[in-house]
Amino acid sequence: MKKDVEVAILTMEGTNNEEEAYQSFKHSGASPEMIHLKKLENGTKKLSSYDILFFPGGFSAGDYVRAGAVMAARMRSRLMKDLEEFVESGKPVMGSCNGFQTLVELGLIPNVEEKYGLEAALAPNISNRFEARTVYLKISKGHCLFLSEFEDGEIIKLPIAHSEGRFVPKDKKVLEKIVKNGMNVVSYVNQLGNPAGYPWNPNGSESNIAGVCNREGNVLGIMPHPERVFYKYTESDWTRGGGKGGMGNPFFRGALKYSIEKY
Repeated sequence: MKKDVEVAILTMEGTNNEEEAYQSFKHSGASPEMIHLKKLENGTKKLSSYDILFFPGGFSAGDYVRAGAVMAARMRSRLMKDLEEFVESGKPVMGSCNGFQTLVELGLIPNVEEKYGLEAALAPNISNRFEARTVYLKISKGHCLFLSEFEDGEIIKLPIAHSEGRFVPKDKKVLEKIVKNGMNVVSYVNQLGNPAGYPWNPNGSESNIAGVCNREGNVLGIMPHPERVFYKYTESDWTRGGGKGGMGNPFFRGALKYSIEKY
């Protein structure tokens, strides 16, 4: 069994939340490292050296063209083979907010056809404005390794901060396969745990989808930010209720547990 679980937190111009992700993995017991995309492109760093890959939020490349599009294009041009090998080896990959957008642009999720093609988009919010607040979410864990520490059907609260978070599948067939294969693992709900429209669904995502996992369960994209509430005291209502860990905590513990047991 490996002594340390090495985590690559991928950054480039415009990303943020890498520090929160770093601290979340570190305090879960992993050994995280912030890696600039250029270091992978020039070979200074190798993806294969890491056990977990994390795409943080922010505005990579200023969100020009589309959110996450430039970062994904750079990776497709020089690193796609490495990414495919990383994913197909079963190693965990997670992206929050802009990271989710990048994973979709890369074709790593939903990837229902298993060809790494572009099958969905994160379109502008139906409110046509930046949405930033805490939302209610329902966990449908399925085979998603990042959700192994949650109870199936559990209702949690996570912060959002995005203007392009509306999950739109390429066509009805893609959506049907996402639902059929249990890949819609995190959904927007109201305070009673039921699907609802705006403002509960803050962006208008189809089927209230807030997070999608690939069929194999090792790639998760999610619009809310688990890394921002790893600790209880960083939650918006931290003075209420008990417990030491924040609601984002289990995402990181689940990935670490999986990696320790597998590698």
